[in-house]
Amino acid sequence: MERLVLWRHGQSDYNAAWRMQGQLDSGLTVTGLDQARRAARCLAALAPEIVVTSDLSRAGDTAAVLAVETGMPLRVDKRLRETHLGTWQGLTHAEVETRWPGGIPTWRGNPDWAPPGGETKVEVAGRAAQVVAELDAAGYRNAVLCTHSGLIAGLTPLLLGLPVSSWPAFRGLGNCHWTVLVRDDSLWRLSSYNTTAAL
Repeated sequence: MERLVLWRHGQSDYNAAWRMQGQLDSGLTVTGLDQARRAARCLAALAPEIVVTSDLSRAGDTAAVLAVETGMPLRVDKRLRETHLGTWQGLTHAEVETRWPGGIPTWRGNPDWAPPGGETKVEVAGRAAQVVAELDAAGYRNAVLCTHSGLIAGLTPLLLGLPVSSWPAFRGLGNCHWTVLVRDDSLWRLSSYNTTAAL
């Protein structure tokens, strides 16, 4: 593989309400669908050979816009789901902070730490890396993965070979923003991070 685009879904109902959605399924807002349309025009210009999406509807509905733009079918893979946030799922940021003071900064700063009953960023990145390896082995050179902010923030430094201690430098992406990695001499290099379509 020569180029990998990691694309976050458009704004969802939970994003708009500042709720921790994790693997709960929430739909796109009107704003999220507009974001997907703008981004899809940019990503189609990269001529992806395959588009793979998380099975959560906010990602699938975002990726479907790119599928229409490019005329290519979607592949769905549940390993591209967002981090399972355990008992935090469905709560607002304020509710989490009230019940687990300091929990959100700890979670963001330690990739080996998981919310109660949830996944670590290291675990999420590991399952996503399996998808990349399989696409690479299948001979794809240019792929788009439509997925989630937490997954992208873990998968990116994993593919770059960075130590886990440095992962918190990669913060979450904005809705419908994307990251581009290119590979040269078998090493992944970061081409762009948190890129967005022009308004």
